[in-house]
Amino acid sequence: MAEDLTINRTAAKAEQYESLIPQISALLSGETDFVANMANVAAALREQFNWFWVGFYLVKGEELVLGPFQGPVACTRIIKGKGVCGSSWAQNKTLIVPNVDEFPGHIACASASKSEIVLPLVKNGEVIGVLDVDSEFLDHFDETDRVYLEQVISVLLN
Repeated sequence: MAEDLTINRTAAKAEQYESLIPQISALLSGETDFVANMANVAAALREQFNWFWVGFYLVKGEELVLGPFQGPVACTRIIKGKGVCGSSWAQNKTLIVPNVDEFPGHIACASASKSEIVLPLVKNGEVIGVLDVDSEFLDHFDETDRVYLEQVISVLLN
């Protein structure tokens, strides 16, 4: 298990992900506890990209319940179909929101959050949770983030 990350914030975004993903894979190697692995993924992503908030919500019945995260305190429970996280879960798709204030039904856990990307965690065809990333900047996330964060999720779930 690797315990230190090599962080380079000056490289292009894609290069940063390409450097980080193998490190995340090494970090998770041999560890079977899903909560511990989510915690390390959240920490690694926040350390690399210095995002405002990054973390996981897990499906528990008809709600998403807060899981491991890095950042300020967060909403604890989100109903399916509500807000960006609940919508990503309900639609089983990645949502990139350039301006959270323009998203219908946005749940403002932190007023400093301005843009967001939420990706479903799908195991055996079922959404088991979401990866939620918030930025304090408008229009911060794009297709590059979607592609590479989907790879991060793949590493986490395998």
